[in-house]
Amino acid sequence: MEYNPFHNGHLYHLQKAKELIEPDVTIAVMSGNFVQRGEPAIIDKYARTEIALEAGIDLVIQLPLVYSIQDAGGFALGSVWTLNLLKVSDIVFGSETNNLRLLKTLADVIVKEPREYIDRLKTHLKSGISFPNARKYALRDYLTMNLPGEDLDVEEAGSSNNILGLEYLVAIEKLKSKIVPHTIKRLGANYNDPQFKGSFSSATAVRGMILKGSKERLSEVLPPFSYEVVLKEIRDKGPVTLESMDKLLMGILRTMDRDDFKRYYGFVEGLDRRFADCSEATGNINDFFECVKTKRFTFTRIKRLVMNLLFKLTDDVVKNSWKYGPQYIRVLGFNEKGREYLSSIKRKLELPLITVPSHGKNLSRIASYEGVTLEIFLQQFSRDLKEAAVHSLFYERGSCNLEYRKRVIYKRS
Repeated sequence: MEYNPFHNGHLYHLQKAKELIEPDVTIAVMSGNFVQRGEPAIIDKYARTEIALEAGIDLVIQLPLVYSIQDAGGFALGSVWTLNLLKVSDIVFGSETNNLRLLKTLADVIVKEPREYIDRLKTHLKSGISFPNARKYALRDYLTMNLPGEDLDVEEAGSSNNILGLEYLVAIEKLKSKIVPHTIKRLGANYNDPQFKGSFSSATAVRGMILKGSKERLSEVLPPFSYEVVLKEIRDKGPVTLESMDKLLMGILRTMDRDDFKRYYGFVEGLDRRFADCSEATGNINDFFECVKTKRFTFTRIKRLVMNLLFKLTDDVVKNSWKYGPQYIRVLGFNEKGREYLSSIKRKLELPLITVPSHGKNLSRIASYEGVTLEIFLQQFSRDLKEAAVHSLFYERGSCNLEYRKRVIYKRS
């Protein structure tokens, strides 16, 4: 998850997940300071970890940046891989459809790539629409041809949480993981709905309230423990947004040419030219996004590409991470139950546990783990440190990078 920030919908999901599974321990794999929408988290990862522990999470693990700012497939792969390494038994995700059987059927089609599905996918892509839309129409077509009894609402299948849930199932299948998936029906407003819709408003709407200073409405959509931490963070540091990063991002874009853009992950089909032209033709980051956007390339995809530039995510860095998986377990916080669980599995782990950033400097120790490829470890971990350093630049008060002074948040009973 991202908890950007933690709202009533997240609390509902967590409570229902615990009722469903009755777990011995609850683990959250959470984005760091930059999230899957291709944006900075509005408050930092330590504040969000504190809230998660207050909500009842026992152990919070950071999802490496190389996964957290990619599309749903990359985000889900890194998350499930991390959970698999932590020996978890069950994963619970929210979805609009709440139809796990149907989602599993779709995941199976995506993994096995039958000829009819691939042919329909290519046909829809040739029409110029975005990949997510092409895929949902190809899945609809495949089911219509091969499983006519299935009831698939194509628009619902393409909604944000269904897409992410589908990718969790794809990751489980690709990794041949024994994790058992479960889904809970999502309540309230649509994921991207910017309007206030009562106590179950979307995260997009919640962030809008924060930026507008709507404290009264915020108190309706955030649990009290989240509301308290969010207000403190906004008061002490201020919110971090793409707009606050405007000059940095435009500066990076304007110092690059077409050949530079081609070096980074995701620059296909003339995007290098569009980025070069639009960086010169526009004066702020939102106008840049409008300039680059096409029917095929969505705002979110373009924002992720900008993050790839910012953190120098080249093809080899991303594809190595897809192939070899996370190279460490970065612990952000735990309570006593979470600490005991980590202690119980520590010797069984294939990867190093990192509880303070300085642990990442002991390369001889890191290299001793059988699951680690040192080059890829350095590619991933260095960028996690850099994302914290960049995020801290945009705090209204106190912009020093204090990442090396941070310790695991320990919530005592």
